[in-house]
Amino acid sequence: MYLDNAATTPLTPQVKNYIISLLDIYQNPSSMYQSGVEVRKIITTARNNVAKFINANPENIIFTSGGSASNILAIKGYKSIHSCIVYYSPLLHKSALKYIKTLYYNTEQLKVDRDGLLDLVDLEHRMNALKYNPFVVIEYANSEIGTIQNVKEIINITHKFNGIVYLDCTGSIPTIPLDVKELNCDLVGFSAHKLGALKGIGVLYKKSNIELEPLIYGNQEQGLFAGTENTIGIGALSKAVEKYDYSSITSKNRDYVYEYILKNIPSSYLIGESISKNRLPHNLYVCFKGIQGESLMALLDMDNIQVSTGSACASGDLAPSSTLVAIGMNKADINSCIRMSFSGKETKDDLNYLCQKLKKNIETLRQFNK
Repeated sequence: MYLDNAATTPLTPQVKNYIISLLDIYQNPSSMYQSGVEVRKIITTARNNVAKFINANPENIIFTSGGSASNILAIKGYKSIHSCIVYYSPLLHKSALKYIKTLYYNTEQLKVDRDGLLDLVDLEHRMNALKYNPFVVIEYANSEIGTIQNVKEIINITHKFNGIVYLDCTGSIPTIPLDVKELNCDLVGFSAHKLGALKGIGVLYKKSNIELEPLIYGNQEQGLFAGTENTIGIGALSKAVEKYDYSSITSKNRDYVYEYILKNIPSSYLIGESISKNRLPHNLYVCFKGIQGESLMALLDMDNIQVSTGSACASGDLAPSSTLVAIGMNKADINSCIRMSFSGKETKDDLNYLCQKLKKNIETLRQFNK
C-alpha cells in the first residue's frame, strides 16, 4: 500500500499511454524542418494546457527541470537583479532554504507558530520599517506537516509595500486548485511528478512585468532556462493536467485513519494544523511517543505499507527536520513521527489493514523500548 503520495505520485494510465505514443519522437523542437515543427506543437499544446490549469496566459509559463529548479530560477533570478530584502518561511523546501542561506545579508526568516502558520502581524510590522522592497518566499502549503498558508492575505500585504511573492506550490498543487489571477500571483513554481506525470519537469509561472536573471543562458524558455526541451516530460505533464480532477480529492481516508489513531493508539498527536482547519486533505503526520519513526517505517514496509518519516527530499540527512525544528518540536518527538499521504483510492480493507499494523507495530516498538 503506497502512502507517500506527498513525495511523488504514480503515472496515470492516460499519461503512460501518451508517453508510449511519444517514444519515437526525438527531433529537436527548435529545428525548422517539418518533423521538428510537429514536435514544437507538442510543447505549445503543453504550455496552453498548463496555463489553463492554473488560469494563466501561455506566455507566462516557463518549463524547467523540476520544482527545485523552478525555486532557484525564481529566487536567484529575482534577487540577482533587484534590490530587495528576502523574507522567507523556515518551512521552505531545502532547495530554496539552502540557497537563501548562502545570501548572508538582506534576508530575514519569518516567524511561524506551532502549527507552521506564518505570523502575518509580524510580516507587516517588518515591512513597515523597510528600506528596500520586500521579496517574500513561501510555500502555499507544507507537504511535510500539511499546513496551508493564508496566501491571499500574504500576497496582499506584500503588494501593499510594493513587493512581490514567490509561491512554491509543489506541495499544494496535487490537492489545491491554483488560480494565479484570482490570487494575483507574481511568481509560482511546481513540479510535474506530484501530478501523475514524469520526474524531471517543473513549471515556473512569471508575471510579464517581472524580470529575472537566467538560470541557464540560451534561447529556450524565454532565455531563462535554456537547453533542448524534454519533449516527452513536457508532453506527459500536458496530458496529466488536461483532465486533472480535483473533485475526486477527499480527506475521507485520512480522517478514517486519524480517528482510529485517536481512539486506539495512546500517546500520539497530530503535527500541523488540525484536521478541520487549513490542512492538505491527504496529509496525516503523527507523532507516536516512545518509538523511533524510522523503526516504525521499516516495520510497516515489511507489511507492504510505504510511509515516510517526513519530506523525501531530506531522506538520508542526519540533521532533524528543519520544518519540525521551526515549529518548536523537541528532538525526541521529532524522531518519533511518520507521515502518511493518501491517494484517496485506498479501500476500506486497505485502511483497516493499515490501522491494525500501525497499532501492532507501535505496541511492539514501545514494548521493546521499555
